[in-house]
Amino acid sequence: MAYQSPALNVMIAAARKAGRPLIRDFGELENLQISLKGPGDFVTHADQRTEKLLIEELSKARPGYGFVGEEGGAIEGKDKSHRFIIDPIDGTSNFLHGIPHFAISIALEREGQIVAGIIFNPVTDDLFMAEKGHGAFLNNKRLRVASRKDLTSCLFATGLPFIGRPGHARAMAETAAVLGASAGIRRFGAASLDMAYVAAGRFDGYWEHGIKIWDSAAGLVLLREAGGVVSDFTGRTDGLSGQDILCANEHIHPQLLKLLRGVTV
Repeated sequence: MAYQSPALNVMIAAARKAGRPLIRDFGELENLQISLKGPGDFVTHADQRTEKLLIEELSKARPGYGFVGEEGGAIEGKDKSHRFIIDPIDGTSNFLHGIPHFAISIALEREGQIVAGIIFNPVTDDLFMAEKGHGAFLNNKRLRVASRKDLTSCLFATGLPFIGRPGHARAMAETAAVLGASAGIRRFGAASLDMAYVAAGRFDGYWEHGIKIWDSAAGLVLLREAGGVVSDFTGRTDGLSGQDILCANEHIHPQLLKLLRGVTV
C-alpha cells in the first residue's frame, strides 16, 4: 500500500475533483471553447477552469501556499516555504483531438525542493504518485524504472517543438541519432506522462528541450523515487527548473546523455 501523507491526499482529492468535468468535456469535444494561444499550442476553457478549480481546492486545504501554473503564472502565498506547481492539462492537443493521453500534474515544493507529485489521467484513471523518501506508485502498485543496460534494446520517448518554435533541426538530429542506436522512439505529446512511463518501466528513457517546470515537477520526484536519474544536458541533477530534461535508469542515463551531447547541427 502506498504511503500517503495528508499533503498528498489533498493533491489527489483536488486532481480527482478537477478530473471529473474533464471526462465530460472529453466526451463532448465539439462543445469545447477553443482559442489559439500560439502556433500548435492550444488553450481551452477546460484548461482555465481546471487550473482555477485546482487552486481553489488546494487553497482550501493549504491556505497560504503559493502556486505556479501554466495558465495563471505565479501566485505568491503568505507561506513562503511552500508552493504547488500545477499543469491543469498536460497534453492539451491530445485532449482536443480526442486522444485519451493527457494528465493533470501537481507537485509540492517545500523550501525549494520538490517533495511530492501526482500525475493523473482522468480518462484511464491512472494515478501516478510519489513522495520524497516513500517511493513511487501507480494506483498503489510500487514502481521501478526498467533495468536494461544496453541502448540497443531500449525504447525512448521524446518531445518535438511546435511550429514556430526554435530547435527543429536539433530535435530531428537527436531523433535520428537515438533511432540509430535504440529499439525505437515514441512521441506521445504529454511530458508528465512520458516521465511517469519511464518511472513505471514502460519507457527506458525520455528527453526533451525547452519544457516548463509545470511539465516536469511531478515527474522529477516520481522518477527519483522509482530509482531513475534525472538531469539537464550538462548532467546536472540538482536545481532543475524544467527547460532541458533527460531521464533514464542509472545504466542508460550516461549512455543516452553522451549520445545526445554528441549530436551536432
